[in-house]
Amino acid sequence: MSDFDTNLPLGKPTSYAAAYDPGLLCPVPRRLKREEIGLYGGLPFHGFDLWNAFELSWLTPKGKPVVAIGEFRFPCESPNLVESKSFKLYLNSFNQTRCPDIGSVATLLKRDLGQAVGAPIDVRLLLPEDFGQLQISEWQGRCIDHQDLDFSRYALDPGLLEAAADEECVVEESLFSHLLKSNCLVTRQPDWGSLMIRYHGPKINEAALLRYLVSFRQHNEFHEQCVERVFVDLLRFCRPRQLTVYARYTRRGGLDINPFRSNFEDDIANTRLARQ
Repeated sequence: MSDFDTNLPLGKPTSYAAAYDPGLLCPVPRRLKREEIGLYGGLPFHGFDLWNAFELSWLTPKGKPVVAIGEFRFPCESPNLVESKSFKLYLNSFNQTRCPDIGSVATLLKRDLGQAVGAPIDVRLLLPEDFGQLQISEWQGRCIDHQDLDFSRYALDPGLLEAAADEECVVEESLFSHLLKSNCLVTRQPDWGSLMIRYHGPKINEAALLRYLVSFRQHNEFHEQCVERVFVDLLRFCRPRQLTVYARYTRRGGLDINPFRSNFEDDIANTRLARQ
């Protein structure tokens, strides 16, 4: 186990707080995993971790429950990420807490989460009358999942991308796969996701790319770290001039995590896929 595992609530008996408690949040230093992939100084990407919280509730001053959906954006430049179970426990601590209004809840969330990750974050809360704004759609581009291939490697193997770029053919395209699976770094529970790669550069061999993504199947790492690893590996082996890597993971405990990394795009729409 790594040097931060002992501070996390994962795998331990859970006691749900009966009142608001920001001390439940567990930050995890990003540098620990970034150094594994050779990132010691400046980052080759920018972006954010986009979280959606579907189990968010508090009480009005008169004790009436309020429910909402929360959207949180954590900049990837922040020194820490938030461990997901601690985030869930923190949100649950609002359940029996009386708050003056939705604005006061948003203020607390922005302050506490910003302190945990070490950088300002964006918070957006939707009440039930606004839930209709949330849509489900499918990605535009080409799905690489329908290739009739043999697979045998289910442990992470970046070498599968060796010679995967065709230097004679420069393209601009979007590729995606719904076959991404990795495991939680601590509990080893499966994390299921879809991954989008948008790039401009030497054409990437789709068979090599799919085999590489499938090789995450027994890999243990947090969502954010997996996406950054894909970005760095593609940059190293395929040398795109422009690159975006974006994942939409299925939710657990009412939370989904959707890391976005790019060296040429600044934003992406928060639109759910069907599995979310």
